[in-house]
Amino acid sequence: MLPDSPGVYKYFDAQGGLLYVGKAKSLKKRVSSYFNKQQHDNRKTQVMVGKIAAIDFTIVDSEMDALLLENSLIKEFQPRYNINLKDDKTYPYIRITAERFPRVYPTRNKVQDGSEYYGPYGSVRVMDAVLDLIKKLYPTRNCTLNLSDRNIREGKFRVCLEYHIGNCMGACEGRQTESDYNEQIAHIRHLLRGHLGEVKRHLKTLMVESASLLRFEEAQRYKEKLDLLERFQAKSTVVNLNIGNVEVCTLSSQGYQVFVNHLRVSEGVIISSKNMEYRRKLDEPDSDILLLALAEAYNGTSYKQREIISSFIPEEWNDPAMLFTVPKAGDKKSLLELSMRNTLLFKKEKLLQYEKLDPSMRVERLMTQMQQDLRLKERPQHIECFDNSNLQGEHAVSACVVFREGRPAKSEYRHFNVRSVTGPNDFDTMKEVITRRYARLLEEGTPLPQLVVVDGGKGQLSAAVEALQKLNIYGKLAVIGIAKRLEELYYPNDPVPLYIDKKSETLKVIQLMRDEAHRFGITHHRKRRDKSTLSTELTDIPGIGAETAASLLRSFRSVKRVREASLVDLSQSVGPAKAGVVYQHFHPDEA
Repeated sequence: MLPDSPGVYKYFDAQGGLLYVGKAKSLKKRVSSYFNKQQHDNRKTQVMVGKIAAIDFTIVDSEMDALLLENSLIKEFQPRYNINLKDDKTYPYIRITAERFPRVYPTRNKVQDGSEYYGPYGSVRVMDAVLDLIKKLYPTRNCTLNLSDRNIREGKFRVCLEYHIGNCMGACEGRQTESDYNEQIAHIRHLLRGHLGEVKRHLKTLMVESASLLRFEEAQRYKEKLDLLERFQAKSTVVNLNIGNVEVCTLSSQGYQVFVNHLRVSEGVIISSKNMEYRRKLDEPDSDILLLALAEAYNGTSYKQREIISSFIPEEWNDPAMLFTVPKAGDKKSLLELSMRNTLLFKKEKLLQYEKLDPSMRVERLMTQMQQDLRLKERPQHIECFDNSNLQGEHAVSACVVFREGRPAKSEYRHFNVRSVTGPNDFDTMKEVITRRYARLLEEGTPLPQLVVVDGGKGQLSAAVEALQKLNIYGKLAVIGIAKRLEELYYPNDPVPLYIDKKSETLKVIQLMRDEAHRFGITHHRKRRDKSTLSTELTDIPGIGAETAASLLRSFRSVKRVREASLVDLSQSVGPAKAGVVYQHFHPDEA
């Protein structure tokens, strides 16, 4: 299943040849569009779609990243159905020079002189918007003067027009200190790196100050810039070219299967991505598989970077030609996280394919996932869920639904007509049905479930715990409560609820159980209520029992029609003797 995220997709033919590379704002929508059409406008596209045998994809953080990665892959592999790209295209960057009172300006040429480069930007318009914002927020010089301390002290320079129109603070005449200037450069770095919180706070402060001084037009300009900043996503996957050329490799295991993603970064840009799958045969450690994946990624290429970014360092690795690093923060950490996201998506896609072929794999994975998510001692192969139903305390019932291996076992569902509780008391009702259910299982020697779920919060959970304690089985099985408001899970003796990801399969199974218990209980409750409501008027007649009343209702559909029926019609339904009793009850004046 493709994600609804920006990324690059690759189509392969049956022989493994690369047919096409494309970018998308939403991989799910874009790739689906190729296969949802009966007829494509372009004959070439129709032919290509007919040859697609496999799809691979890489998610990225923005459309710009997708554009850059697509560009690199097309240049490297030159797929048959892609437009040929020339290597002479260079993307624009923003440069902060390595000098006293640094300058900030756009460039397409990178010089290794210690300067900082931010980008690349897929759109010059976007880059110009950032530079315009920087100029208005943090004015810096654009001249090429040598602003050494000596030159400034000797007064060799005079402020120019840029100073008078507000684009420069006059550092050349000493009107701005070096520390103040460097503080501005620090704010600019925050903006270019995508650390926008401090920049936003600064903008808001300026906006409020302008408004308090009644300079509303100026305040409006700051607000517009703040809105621009909110909309603009300045941070790309990699925004600092000082990262240089690195490899990124992450892996995730599922039993004997291992899924790997490898990214190659050149001059701060992701130029390739590859997903790989391995199967452990001799319990090989992750270190061995990581090195094997790197060797496969290098196969047939001349790329071999010295630095390898990964989530761990291989055991006993000491080759200086390849340095493994585990970043804790910054842009390299962002790269590592992106690679892991690709690994997990690749893993999910593959496992879904395998589970369609072998459903037992899904059961195994689901049980393991539920055990982890719910913090259980053992896998919840057998789960039971309870829900109570009543109408102002009348006809109180409870339902118990049973799930085995994550699926309903409907033949094991049970109803309970509440006996000992008078009025609408949900807690005592829960206590009664839990006691009756597990006293019966203990008496029959039937295995207990691994997990009990009660529909409700702390009160219902406490009642269930009290019942289990009286049966001396509390602790032998886990018990939790699920509250409807925020779908939070409560555990005994823990005042803080557990919140599970709304999209997780664990929560979906528990919600399905809760809904099943509610449906099953409501259905039984309505039957009891309807039977009581419809039958009492007939069964109150002396000499008329439940079977006769039921027969009359089957024939006439309602008590009203029974009342209006003739003696002949009643006799055809229940015989002349009972028909006479019923007719006389409803028509005493005719007796």
